[in-house]
Amino acid sequence: MSAILRQFIGFVVAASLAAGPALAAPQSQSQAQPQNQTQSQPVQQQSQPQDIKPGSKNDVEAIGNRGVGKGVNFYSLEREIAIGKQLAQEVERSAKLVDDPVVVEYVNRVGQNLVRNSDARVPFTIKVIDSDEVNAFALPGGFFYVNSGLVLRAQEESELAGVMAHEISHVTARHGTKQATKGEILQLATIPLILLGPGGWAGYGIYQGLNLAIPLSFLKFSRDAEREADFLGLQYMYKAGYDPNSYVTFFERIQADERRRPGTIPKVFSTHPPTPERIQNAQKEIARILPARDTYIVTTSEFDQVKARLRSIMFSKKAQDTDPNKPTLRTRTEQQKDKKKSPTSEPTDDDDRPTLKKRP
Repeated sequence: MSAILRQFIGFVVAASLAAGPALAAPQSQSQAQPQNQTQSQPVQQQSQPQDIKPGSKNDVEAIGNRGVGKGVNFYSLEREIAIGKQLAQEVERSAKLVDDPVVVEYVNRVGQNLVRNSDARVPFTIKVIDSDEVNAFALPGGFFYVNSGLVLRAQEESELAGVMAHEISHVTARHGTKQATKGEILQLATIPLILLGPGGWAGYGIYQGLNLAIPLSFLKFSRDAEREADFLGLQYMYKAGYDPNSYVTFFERIQADERRRPGTIPKVFSTHPPTPERIQNAQKEIARILPARDTYIVTTSEFDQVKARLRSIMFSKKAQDTDPNKPTLRTRTEQQKDKKKSPTSEPTDDDDRPTLKKRP
């Protein structure tokens, strides 16, 4: 496995421990749920935003035909897809996927609708991971995973769409390979210093041996990258027809939960928490660049049905896992210890081997 692949795998492991038509199918719209006191009022949007340069990143109408993702990058799109495919295989070897066709098809449809209304230059493969953690992450090349915990935590479809749009933005802006490129540049810049040091080439070998300890600091997205993902994600969900204010209200609810019960912020937000500054920046962008609309998609009856179905599936699995009558596998060592503890047990050469007895 190449060094860069090991770097990306380290990033994925850290992240897992730590985040066409307007609609693909007809969906009924419903009113937004009453907001609690922790949520701000919807941002007032302009009917015609001013000072928007046509074709720029501020131009929502130019989505798909903008220069998003440009910059110093050692990786071609083809190589990025290949790396992402290998990383996806690593993820699926260790993660348990939700295989319910109704849940998977729905989440994939919501995601693909966002992808169609984004600056994506690669196809997306979207799957659902069986995990209570409120998380979602997109690998380079468009391999996208949504935790079941995120679907269950969202109160409306637009909240789910907002988080998914944010992660899609990391792929469209090519943040993963750009961060990896920065890491490689640092390594190249450091080689002369190491060679001139007392260790010479031996020092370079030690540095190479510590390769896995360095990439994480570069592959954790910077504040600028998170700010850009917020910025683009708001545009993508807006372009797909969703209310961009839902992205803000979701973060505000997470923040309120943390105030009530410190330590409850999901690990996905640990490296880029929903700070007041981040929320305020999102509100400013909504007011500045997103034209007002008469109607938005807030939630759908299908979201409620899929969420209820997924909750039932998760509950059934947990009930099976805690069933006291469920057969369990025990090691030979455990069985031998139990035999030793029992004074009535008869000694045998091998307690675990089956024996044949003749009928008397």
